[in-house]
Amino acid sequence: MKGKTIVVKLGTSVLTGGTRCLDRAHMVELVRQCASLHRAGHHIIVVTSAAIAAGREHLGFPELANTMANKQMLAAVGQTQLIQTWQSLFNLYGVHVGQILLTRADLEDRERYLNARDTLRALLDHRIIPVINENDAVATNEIKVGDNDNLSARAAILADADLLVLLTDQKGLFTADPRNDPKAQLIEEVQTIDDTLRKLAGGSIGGLGTGGMATKLQAADVARRAGIDVVIATGQVPEVIGRLANGDRIGTRFPALATPLESRKRWILAGPPPHGEIHIDAGAVKAVREQGSSLLPKGIVRIEGRFRRGEAVRIVNPEGRELARGICRYDALELNQIKGQHSEQIETLLGYGHGTVAIHRDDLVLL
Repeated sequence: MKGKTIVVKLGTSVLTGGTRCLDRAHMVELVRQCASLHRAGHHIIVVTSAAIAAGREHLGFPELANTMANKQMLAAVGQTQLIQTWQSLFNLYGVHVGQILLTRADLEDRERYLNARDTLRALLDHRIIPVINENDAVATNEIKVGDNDNLSARAAILADADLLVLLTDQKGLFTADPRNDPKAQLIEEVQTIDDTLRKLAGGSIGGLGTGGMATKLQAADVARRAGIDVVIATGQVPEVIGRLANGDRIGTRFPALATPLESRKRWILAGPPPHGEIHIDAGAVKAVREQGSSLLPKGIVRIEGRFRRGEAVRIVNPEGRELARGICRYDALELNQIKGQHSEQIETLLGYGHGTVAIHRDDLVLL
């Protein structure tokens, strides 16, 4: 069997068993499964949560004010404890690990994104298991990815992964909240992520982590658009990681889309957050969605937010739904001057031009 690249995201609830402490007995079992796949020739990447939980445990659960500085302090302490734990456990199986700490800023900038990708691939090429976490010790709300579900999706894109496994305290996505509805049924496969499905996503149970089922849906949607299969499953199933790598039907599977995005569009989806919105008319929707056209100024109705040339924006249809995401060739002030106008009028209106399109189709990702 050809080796796969598999990203395994381990949530705080999985690593603590719902308690206040790291469940090291369960962690060593997860490590054993990863090491087994590693020996079989697969490339394994671990995205780990629980740095703040590990910090609280190491410091004896101090009573602290809920401030950013205290969270960063706990993360700084916990991150060292967490990586030492992973290192010691993988050492039992003769496997080396390497730590990568990321913030959203590392993914927004194209050059830093490529550097992170090169580091990740170098570790994999040398048969070292990357252990990835958000750099909570320095990240502020402005530069945080925000949750490790979405971070794991971006890590999967960086690694050009085949499979993203999101392990949690739930068996998967259900037709209703299984904690409240005994008739709730597991959804074994999801082909389309829509508003109805998003309403089924509940929150995090224990308050130990930042991700609930909603963030897992976001992560699954991002990863599958990049050609990556995604599974949400419980971390308590015996041999869960190996069985999922072999294609066993466990949890909720999100098959990869048939036509994955090319490299630059993967970065647009995974890296820069949108800084504003471009609202377009029905004609522009048809041209962009059905004809694969670039977005022209003529089809723009309204601009929201302040963004610079080269920043990512949402493209919104007349019903208010996000249709696409793209990198703008003009800033918000410039677009406000040329919206609704023909492309040949751009230089007359602005006194200069950056091309005839607002967003080129090569810089646009349909959602």
